Amino acid sequence: MRLDKLLANMGYGTRKEVKQLLKQKGVTVDGEVVKDASLHVNPDQQDISVFGERVHYTEFIYLMMNKPPGVISATEDHYDQTVINLLDPLAQHFSPFPVGRLDKDTEGLLLITNDGQLAHNLLSPKKHVPKTYFALIKGVVTESDAEAFRRGVELEDGYLTKPGELAILKSGEISEIELTIQEGKFHQVKRMFESVDKKVTYLKRISMGSLKLDEQLDLGEYRELTVEEVSQLKNP
Repeated sequence: MRLDKLLANMGYGTRKEVKQLLKQKGVTVDGEVVKDASLHVNPDQQDISVFGERVHYTEFIYLMMNKPPGVISATEDHYDQTVINLLDPLAQHFSPFPVGRLDKDTEGLLLITNDGQLAHNLLSPKKHVPKTYFALIKGVVTESDAEAFRRGVELEDGYLTKPGELAILKSGEISEIELTIQEGKFHQVKRMFESVDKKVTYLKRISMGSLKLDEQLDLGEYRELTVEEVSQLKNP
């Protein structure tokens, strides 16, 4: 990879700004000052530093966010704040995108990455990746609702959902549940409960495949995935 491309990809500036770093003798490769922007380097085998700080090259970025309500799952929007707006400039430099979507008023686990292949695998209907949600439901949720979800329910547009696993944590005027589904139709969880004459008043995604929401993350906070978390997502 060209040296100027590597440094630009890692957020050290535009190609033009990187050339200025080189002119200032701020870049070394294996301890030697380098001025040639077109020099081909191997970041896995060579020590590349900028003003004494070693460059740790990363091609892909994997972030777990605890998405807050009021923010949309998109890369850009003319009216609303997006999850990408919540990232620091260095993370934004990698041009990441949310994997799937959470409704504007829904909270919880959102994976943000620039790894298109991983995103495709997690979202592909053929992969049957489970997603689990915690929800508050207006109305008494019963075992008959759970049985209906296990069979699949018909939504208002006639679509028959795939089987879902409904766990009733607390049943009452406001019920607490966890629901695991393997698809992601528009407003699906809300529409599934509407099909049994109940209403979702609060919704939070708590897991996606092997990835579980880090409860230490406050709303709007995010962190990089661990090597183990990335490996489990790639090799379920």
